[in-house]
Amino acid sequence: MSVTTVRLQPELKENLGAMAEKLHRSKSWLINQALREFFERQELEQTRWQETLQAMESVAQGRVVSGEAVAAWLQSWGTDNELSPPKAG
Repeated sequence: MSVTTVRLQPELKENLGAMAEKLHRSKSWLINQALREFFERQELEQTRWQETLQAMESVAQGRVVSGEAVAAWLQSWGTDNELSPPKAG
């Protein structure tokens, strides 16, 4: 493992020490865990943003499903005449 120096604001330093004691973990472990979770969350946010852009492009190109078609499909669930999922037009 490599060593990195970080300047912490006094309140963060206090919170870090208190949490380390409470969890019986080292400050290093907590910092690593916090960074790992931050990076995972950022990756998820980036994925969601890309999916949003793709969805907006689909809408701009007219590839959408009408609300009526979705409602009819959902209302058919559990009936003898269950509909297939609606397709984008």
